[in-house]
Amino acid sequence: MTRVLFVCVQNAGRSQIAQALYEQRGGEARSAGSKPAEEIHPVVADALEEIGVNTSGRLPKALSRDDVEWADLVVTMGCGDACPVIPGKQYVDWQLADPAGLCLEEVRELRATIAKRVAALPL
Repeated sequence: MTRVLFVCVQNAGRSQIAQALYEQRGGEARSAGSKPAEEIHPVVADALEEIGVNTSGRLPKALSRDDVEWADLVVTMGCGDACPVIPGKQYVDWQLADPAGLCLEEVRELRATIAKRVAALPL
């Protein structure tokens, strides 16, 4: 099974959505941020709850080297050079809008885009 780490800046939106969707597919995932927020963006929590993801226990966490070492595949989303590069790991960068400040309809569209990309990842 492929272990996937999803990384964005705040770990409050894109990476949380991607982790939840990959886990719904039956995959093993973690998410983290280079500068984590205090909580998941409320509109992102709403969009996840709509598809049956309980966000009550989900909190943004800081990116650690241990997370990268754990992963087989690291998917970055706008965190730039903050993500440590470890030889032998596969890296993919997804250019996605930051959901901060978006309305629910826009976050639903972002969720759909992320869902398509997550569906193409190996389990």
